Amino acid sequence: MSVVTRFAPSPTGYLHVGGARTALYSWLYAQRMGGEFVLRIEDTDLERSTPEAIDAIMQGMEWLGLKWDHGPYYQTKRFDRYKELVQQLVEEDKAYKCYCSHERVEKLREQQMEKGEKPRYDGKCRDAEEQEGPFVIRFKNPDDGVVVIDDLIRGKIEIANTELDDLIIQRTDGSPTYNFCVVVDDWDMKMTHVIRGEDHINNTPRQINILKALNAPIPVYAHVSMILGDDGKKLSKRHGAVSVMQYRDDGYLPEALLNYLVRLGWSHGDQEIFTLEEMKSLFSLEGVSKSASAFNTEKLNWINQHYIKESDPEHVAEHLAWHFADQSINTENGPALSKVVSIQADRVKTLKEMAEISRYFYEDYSEFDEKAAKKHLRPVAKQPLETVKAKFAALADWNAEAIHTAINTTAEELEVGMGKVGMPLRVAVTGAGNSPSLDVTIELIKKEDVLTRIDKALAFIAEREQQA
Repeated sequence: MSVVTRFAPSPTGYLHVGGARTALYSWLYAQRMGGEFVLRIEDTDLERSTPEAIDAIMQGMEWLGLKWDHGPYYQTKRFDRYKELVQQLVEEDKAYKCYCSHERVEKLREQQMEKGEKPRYDGKCRDAEEQEGPFVIRFKNPDDGVVVIDDLIRGKIEIANTELDDLIIQRTDGSPTYNFCVVVDDWDMKMTHVIRGEDHINNTPRQINILKALNAPIPVYAHVSMILGDDGKKLSKRHGAVSVMQYRDDGYLPEALLNYLVRLGWSHGDQEIFTLEEMKSLFSLEGVSKSASAFNTEKLNWINQHYIKESDPEHVAEHLAWHFADQSINTENGPALSKVVSIQADRVKTLKEMAEISRYFYEDYSEFDEKAAKKHLRPVAKQPLETVKAKFAALADWNAEAIHTAINTTAEELEVGMGKVGMPLRVAVTGAGNSPSLDVTIELIKKEDVLTRIDKALAFIAEREQQA
């Protein structure tokens, strides 16, 4: 039997890291087993589901590279199927019409809670005759016995049927409820493995009982533990309870986030870095921990930095381009982004940061960094800048080797240390005191722009002399 898994988000919000990890685990398991992965949009919550949230989920999945084999399927387009099966259960005396008012049910809940009892429907309408007026349809849950879940992550879970009440499977307006739609979808879509968050554990025995009532096969379940913040509390926006696309906006590579998420609850020895192919070949549900995982931004930054440094610069450049555009930096008249990646990769943790510190490759700075200018653009820097500018102007070949020679020759001729030439030149060309090696940095900037920027620095020095 071929493995079929699914990711079934509710489009009432964005795809956040918890959902992304669940999607990743489901996708990886299907990949590992040579199976299929289904994307299903569980949009039965008509009031809260939005097209914007659906778009955000799709965008997040596509950015992460979690491609689905079938779907996306929408529950709102399958209402006829749900109604057909609800009616079948009613005819087979496995479900019934409940005429209890909302007020009665709420009062019953309050009374039960006052007594310290678990709130549950009391079955008043189980054997009631047909009546006029609005009604819901409830599933007739078994009165005795135990539901056994052989969870691939958590082991055997047993829930007595006496702990479960007769849940509503169709509302008064005729729309089906979440638990029923999920059951029908998993059956129709031939799910063999349902991998989802531990918050669904309470739903699983109810869904198994409905599957049994429909004479449908029971999938294998695996409930993934929750993700906590590094403070041990519920995941906050600071840690990642936001849209996955926020990680793109913050400068993370999708494969870095995937690598981080796969390790957020799963391990393979002490290995930290996994290629996508390694994830596919090594991932197992048995290796997923039962314990909650703590989100650690520092660890994510470390992994992201690794991928920026070790990935093909052309690949990194494809993602870096988004950040230059986001920061309104026009890269058409500058060096190839892959060359910027090659010399900046060791200096940043995120692509957003790389774009921020690389602006000078594509446009002139508006002003000098105050601290760097005060320290290095002094009258003593005038002669080194004038000399190196003349040597640059005379260069027939504009490359790192020739630029390096010009800088060295300037220092030798003036009998000064390299720092006396290099630091004023760095501030002149980049506007600040930090950059990669000067020769490879300057090589990526047009010759005429470098000469213009040196003139700008010399004018700054002259102005300071007049003010002194």
